[in-house]
Amino acid sequence: MSLTENERWLLSFYRTSEISGSLFFGRLARSMRPGPVQCDMTKHFADEAQHAYYWTDCIQHFGVEPYKLSLAYQDQYVSACGVPANLMEVLAITQIFEKRVINQYARHIRVPGLKPKIVETIERIMEDEKWHIEWVRDALKAMEPEWGKDFIDDTKRRFREADQEVYQKTLEEHEERIGELFETKARRA
Repeated sequence: MSLTENERWLLSFYRTSEISGSLFFGRLARSMRPGPVQCDMTKHFADEAQHAYYWTDCIQHFGVEPYKLSLAYQDQYVSACGVPANLMEVLAITQIFEKRVINQYARHIRVPGLKPKIVETIERIMEDEKWHIEWVRDALKAMEPEWGKDFIDDTKRRFREADQEVYQKTLEEHEERIGELFETKARRA
């Protein structure tokens, strides 16, 4: 059993996004003062690096190498909503992004006839993604006295809108690759 070119591309896309997340959170954790957020951020970047390895292993399982892609999903956020200005904004956009990731993986895992190795990889990663959403939610909650709940909620709303824009753009740009997996197979079921 081998990967189609579109499956290989999508799994490589996931891998590239996990690498980008790991590098971003690693740099951020290195720059932070020690404490609970830095500790969780460190685990988060380690998880993201592990996820990139899981996708590499999954792709290699089918006898091919991942594609080297130049841009990750989250690279598009800067043009959609700007660079986060502080830790609260970083965590707010992270919360939105992590929810997008888990929803995308949940959507992917429902594709009829999905190869067992891909299912296994997604399920493994989704366990960590659930924790990512939880720790960031808790960190944002702890920031409410400083930033205000309404301001944090408005920030998340702004980033949710930007994420929706990025997601739609990604679907449109890569419709041939993604559509085959999510639309065509779903219609056959």
